[in-house]
Parts: sequence; C-alpha cells; structure tokens
Amino acid sequence: MTTPDKSQPAHGPAAAAALATDEISPAPITDTPTDKATTFLQAHAQTDTTFTCDEERQVLRRIDTRILPLLLGAYFFQQLDKSSLSYVSIFGITEDAKLVGQQYSWLGSILYIAQLVMQPLAAFILVKFPNGKVIASAIFLWGSSQAIMAACTSFQSLLGLRFMLGSFEAMIAPSCIAVTQMWWRRGEQTLRTSYWNAMNGITAIVGSLFTYGLGHIESGVMFKYQIIFLFCGLLTVVYAGVVLAFMPDSPMEAKYLTEREKVIAVERLRANQMGVSSGKWRWEHVWESLLDLKTWCWFVIIVAISGGIGTFGSLIVKSFGYTKFEAILFNIPFGAIQFIVIIASGWVATRFKHKGLTIAGVCVLPIVGTIIMLTVPREQKGVLLFGYYLVSCMAAITPLIYAWQAQNTGGDTKKKCTSGMVFIGMCTGNIIGPLLYSVDHAPLYRPGLISNLVMLVLVAALAILIPFYLMYLNRRHAKRREELGKNAVLVDESMFGKGQVESGKAAELEEAGAGVKPKALEEDNALRDMTDVKNEDFIYVY
Repeated sequence: MTTPDKSQPAHGPAAAAALATDEISPAPITDTPTDKATTFLQAHAQTDTTFTCDEERQVLRRIDTRILPLLLGAYFFQQLDKSSLSYVSIFGITEDAKLVGQQYSWLGSILYIAQLVMQPLAAFILVKFPNGKVIASAIFLWGSSQAIMAACTSFQSLLGLRFMLGSFEAMIAPSCIAVTQMWWRRGEQTLRTSYWNAMNGITAIVGSLFTYGLGHIESGVMFKYQIIFLFCGLLTVVYAGVVLAFMPDSPMEAKYLTEREKVIAVERLRANQMGVSSGKWRWEHVWESLLDLKTWCWFVIIVAISGGIGTFGSLIVKSFGYTKFEAILFNIPFGAIQFIVIIASGWVATRFKHKGLTIAGVCVLPIVGTIIMLTVPREQKGVLLFGYYLVSCMAAITPLIYAWQAQNTGGDTKKKCTSGMVFIGMCTGNIIGPLLYSVDHAPLYRPGLISNLVMLVLVAALAILIPFYLMYLNRRHAKRREELGKNAVLVDESMFGKGQVESGKAAELEEAGAGVKPKALEEDNALRDMTDVKNEDFIYVY
C-alpha cells in the first residue's frame, strides 16, 4: 500500500509510489504480535523481494491451478452430501423411515444446529492447526458420516447421523474463506469465492443426475435413499485422500512453489493489510469481533437469506404437478442458473467494486420469483417453474457476503471469528427456514414463501446502507493517520485491476532501480496480525 503526499492529489499508482518516500511514519511498534509471514520474509531478508508483473502472474496462475480446484471439490462434496436429503425427499424417505409431522424438517434443521454449535471450535481449530490437514480431515469424517447414514432406518438414527454430518461440515465453508484470504489479494478474492460457492449450482446438476440414475435401482435389501446416501458418502471419502495429498497449509509451505515463488506469493499479500497466518489465538480479537457493528450486519443479512427453499425445493416443484423423476430433472436448470448468476454477480462486484449495490440488484430476481410462486395458480406450471428458477438467483448473495466480510476484516483470530459469526448466522437461518415450510402446507407453501419475500426485501435494504457505514470507518482511519503524522489518503493496491497492477509494478521497479527501498516489515502494519479496527492503514471496501 502506498501513500500520496497530502499537498497533492493522487494521480494513479505511479505517482503515489513516487511520493511514498515523503511520508512521516510513527516509530515502529515492537510489541505488536507478528504473522508467520513476517517470520518467513525476515528469513529471506537478503533476497530481492521486488518482482515483475510476469512473475506475479505466473505465481497467481500456479495458485489458481493448484489451490482453487481443491476448494471447488471440497465445497462440491459438502454441498452434495448436505443436499442429499432434498434429493431423497421424493423417493419415499418419509414413508420408508416412518417420518411424521415436522420430522423431515428437523432432519434439515439438525445439520445446521450442529454447524452452529461447532462454529466456535471451528474458528479455534483454523487458527491453531494447519488448514490443509484440517480440511482433509473434515472431508473424511463427514463423508464417513454420510456413508454410515445408509444404515439408518428411523428418525432417531437419521437425526444422530445428520448431526454428525453437520458437525464435520462446519469446518469447510470457514476453511474455504480462510484459504481464500491466505492465497489471494482482496481484489481477487470475490471472484474466487464465487467460483467455489458456484459449486452449489454444479451440485444441483450432478446431484440431480446421480439421484435420477440411482433412483431407478430396485433393491430388495436397501431403500432408494440408502443407496443414494452410501454412494455420495463413499465418493467424499475418496476425495479426502486427494486433498490430504495436494493441499498445502500456507503459501510458505507449498511444495510446488520455489523459494522465489513463495516470497512473491507472500509479498503480494502485504497490500491486503490483513495478515496471512499467525497460529496464535488472541482473545482481544474475539471480543472486538463480537463488538464490531459490521459483524452483526453480515450476521443479519446471512440469517435473512438462509431459508428453507433448498430443503423443500424438490417437494415444491413436485407440488406444481410434476412426477418425482421430472421434479429431479427440473433441478438441473435450477443448478445451471445458480452457477451462472453466482459467477456473473462475482464478476460484476469485482469489476465495479460495489458489493452492496450488486447484492441489492441480485435481490430483485428472487423477489419477483417469490411473488410469482405466491400469486400464480397451480395450473400454470410453466410460469411457476420460471418463478422457482428466479428464486434460485438468491444463491448469488451468499458468496458476495462471504467475500465482503472477509475483505473487511483484519487479524488472524478476528478473521476466523467473524467468519464463524457469519456461519452461525447462516446456520440460524437454515434452522429457522425449513421450519417455516411443512409438508402440511403443500401444495402452496405460503407461510414459507411469504417469510422469504420479507427477508429478501430486508437484505436489499441493508446492502444499500452498509457501504455508508464503511465510508465512515474509512474517514475515521484517515483522521487517525493524520494524527500519527501519516498521509490521510492511501492508494489501496490490494483492489487494483490488471492495468493498475502493471502500472504500480512499473513504478515499484523504477524505485528499486533508483535505490529506493520498499517499506520495511517493521514499519508496515500489514503482517503484524492487527485487526482492521486497530490498523489505521486498513481500507474498507464497499
């Protein structure tokens, strides 16, 4: 991050970099805890830490081809196993397992109760233990739980195994966010988060095809839902071995990167002002996360969009008058639309750097879809299906919230705790959501749909208001920088686009050639494991 002179306006990254040497910095703070990345860069202090755009692009390409596919697979399998309950809902699980009343709804909710209970432990584990090993272990354990669920033939046994499934799956979404923060710049994180979250759509497609095929198997020994549970669980267990073999714990420990590439991978993250990994649990970060208004804004939004349409999706489509196999196949376009909208919204938010407005815009589509499902007669199946597909666009909001909160939080423990709070909100919404729907409300499901409509309007309103609060926080940080003798205006290099990165790199290399040294680690807050509130150099993004 560079700082332009207070007496002149900034004219791009080159001008900002050229004037960076005029700033007056406060004395180094020696008692502030440091990040593991600091120790790594200090060990390579004698090496040249400047790098060209071509070198950075090569490192980024290697990260994208080695880390991103592993995240895609992990998120795909957790969504596949979690959603298997929805797939088997139309294959007689209520009759075969003798489910009555709200018991099917409780099978959907119990998974999120488990995830909610496990979130504090998940945050602690992600700070204290190697993230790559944590992800592999979690995948193996939840895959095993899914496979064992095939032996369950009663509500009590299904409830117990769904709780175990949720307990181990509690790790995966926070892990994916932690890995995204650890490997990519803030300007790159939104689209990468959209990529792995878009696996929800791919799961709907692949899971529907799996279910369609497996649902045709006639067995005198196993119910159809048992076959589906066993198949999904065993696939997941196999994938756990792949993650264990290929997922590194951090950029500093990636075996597929050379030492030079590791330095570049870490050095490029300094602009984030978020740290990389400390391995130390800090209670002051925990309390700050709980008292931070931003945390509760993300919490309310994620609660509001986490409803029961996912669990009851196939039953809702079936209520339009389609057969059980047609209902399964109609989930394929549902998944394709989710995939497209998630990627498209991530691109728009990255391109225009306004997540709040992007979220508000996305909300319009599911609002219209919900109104259609509430008002159109059941005889007009095509129109109802169109409305259901519009509701699927709601899935694009979740990764934008994940990325928004991740990009606006600094400090290792606080990052994990804030993500944990977001997932507690997600779990809370998913516990309440399915209970707003009931098979007793078929075929209209009006109470659940009306609740979803109200929540979507609330999300759109909050998404418009939150950026104003973030602007206030940026002004407060600017005032603190002036009080410390720094320049009030900072150029946020972590959010640079491709052209801006190239200009900034050219200026940096020109400085290096002229003998101007980059900011020393001791003078930079980026890798001190400071929270966003304490770090006056942190810039909030809208």
